[in-house]
Amino acid sequence: MSQKLDRPQNLEGRRALVTGGASGIGAACVRELAARGAHVTVADVAAGPAETLAAEVGGEAWVVDLSDTRALDGLALDADILVNNAGIQRVNPIEDFDPEDFRLIHRIMLEAPFLLVRAALPGMYAKGWGRVVNLSSVHGLVASPFKSAYVSAKHGLEGLSKVIALEGGERGVTSVCINPGYVRTPLVEKQIAAQAKVHGIPESEVVAKVMLAESAVKRLVEPEEVASLVGWLTGPDAAMVSGASWTMDGGWSAR
Repeated sequence: MSQKLDRPQNLEGRRALVTGGASGIGAACVRELAARGAHVTVADVAAGPAETLAAEVGGEAWVVDLSDTRALDGLALDADILVNNAGIQRVNPIEDFDPEDFRLIHRIMLEAPFLLVRAALPGMYAKGWGRVVNLSSVHGLVASPFKSAYVSAKHGLEGLSKVIALEGGERGVTSVCINPGYVRTPLVEKQIAAQAKVHGIPESEVVAKVMLAESAVKRLVEPEEVASLVGWLTGPDAAMVSGASWTMDGGWSAR
C-alpha cells in the first residue's frame, strides 16, 4: 500500500524543501510531507541517496553543500515549506575543540538556515502562506558538556526561529522549532565512540549512561515520530502555532 494512503492530503499544491533530506530525520520528513501531498525537494550533500529518495516520492533532488554559505547569499527559493534539518556533530572539550569544526557546525546549522529562510521568504510573503520548521534539539534549550558548537548553534537557531515568527506572522508565515532528544539516526550512531572517549566509559554504556541519562522515557526517539510532528505543524491545523519550541525529548528538559 502506498504511504500516501496513510496520510491526509492537506498539502496538495505545496512545495517543500527539506535539508539533510537524504537520511535520518530528513528522509522521514521527506516521506511524511510527500505522503501529505507536497512536492518535495530533497536537499543533501549526498547526491546518490538524495536522487534515490526524490525518485521514490516523486520529488526532486538538490545536491548542495550547505557549509559553502557564501554560495547561498544570492539564492532565491520557491518553497512554501522549509524544513531546516541538516546537521553534523563534533564532541570534544572546549580546550581541545578544533576552531574550524566550530565554524563548520555554525555554518551548516545556523548560517545556512538563515540564508535559506532569507531566500524563501519573498515567495512565501507573495503567496501569503509559508511554514518554516527548524529541527533544533533538546540542546537548543539545555546544554551538555563537550558540545560547545552544537549547543550554541542550536540555541542560535531557536532565536532565529522566533524572529522569523515575529516578522512573518502578519504575512501568513509561521516558524517553529522541534526539539528532539537523541534520535535513532546515523548522526547519533556516529557519536557513540566519541562519547565513550570523552566520558571514559565503554561504547556499550553510552546509550544508557549518556544519551538516555536525563530522559524519563528510556528509549531513543524514532525519525518517523519527529516527521509526524513536522507533518502536523505544516498542515492547516497549525496556523496559530508560531514562535514556539516543541520538545520531543522523553521528559529530558522537564528537569
